[in-house]
Amino acid sequence: MRLLRPLRLLVPLVAVGGALVIFLVFGFLAYQGGTGGGASFIPGYCDAGLRSATQSGRGQSGDTAATLSAEQRQNATTIIGVAKQKGAPPRAWLVALATAKQESDLRNINYGDRDSLGLFQQRPSQGWGSPAQVLDPVYSTTIFLDKLLQVPNWDRLPVTVAAQTVQRSAFPDAYAKWEGLAAELVSQLAGVADPTGCGPNTATLPAGAAGNAIRFALAEVGKPYVWGATGPNTYDCSGLMLRAFQAAGIDLPRVSWQQFQAGGHVPVKQAQPGDLLFYATDPNDPATIHHVMLYMGDGQMVEAPYSGESVRVRPVPWGYNELVPLATRPGTTPNSRA
Repeated sequence: MRLLRPLRLLVPLVAVGGALVIFLVFGFLAYQGGTGGGASFIPGYCDAGLRSATQSGRGQSGDTAATLSAEQRQNATTIIGVAKQKGAPPRAWLVALATAKQESDLRNINYGDRDSLGLFQQRPSQGWGSPAQVLDPVYSTTIFLDKLLQVPNWDRLPVTVAAQTVQRSAFPDAYAKWEGLAAELVSQLAGVADPTGCGPNTATLPAGAAGNAIRFALAEVGKPYVWGATGPNTYDCSGLMLRAFQAAGIDLPRVSWQQFQAGGHVPVKQAQPGDLLFYATDPNDPATIHHVMLYMGDGQMVEAPYSGESVRVRPVPWGYNELVPLATRPGTTPNSRA
């Protein structure tokens, strides 16, 4: 029995160690499931803001296809040709074009940050290929697309998020400003009528609708918040939005999580005056939305916040952890592809 005593003493240690291993393994899996490898987002996403940029023929940068040099247009044509040959859908072409415009200005340059080279500024030291390979536009486009198509649900991510998931840039929002130009290039160089894959272009509010909704909401500033109230003397958050858009000729559902579904979606940082912003317990799960605000532009919003407060104007807390990453453009065609 004395020989077995040391073994009995080891049993609790083995049990604790085993439990710790199980905890770490399940914790890692939960983390991976929750982050999607860094690309977690609301499923079914399709970018209404990108459709607007496509319609206007320019992105946030102000560049258009007409302003590109012959070299830039040739590189854009090469990217589209490689993507077509791979059988990748037009949205992948769009992501690749926006990425190359940001990384190299659509020029096949032989220099960059540290050892970054080529159209996509890929680094040989990070496993992208040899210097000669990443300086070959066909190779660099091919390997970019290979990595993009491996991202889970890449086609349901905003263009800038999909690009960042592949590139791991120090400036993750930088790709957004080239989305409109990339969509125009896909449309112009490849004859694709709907490069976003979102269906009819209905991402623009009727003339004057946003201004009318904002004017109504501002006229209610100072009126008390009362849960369940829809005016005219008191409001809750969704009640204020309901009446503001009724004044603009747009009918919204009654509660905030339903209002999230009442139009096309755009990334919050591309919100325009008249878009709805939301808070949710889990920002990636629309079912947990519990608050809605009206974006006024210039980083300001109007809201009916909570009991004890009145309708007010305040800056948008862009860094708040409950801010849903998508805004809704009321009255436009919902653009979920789920």
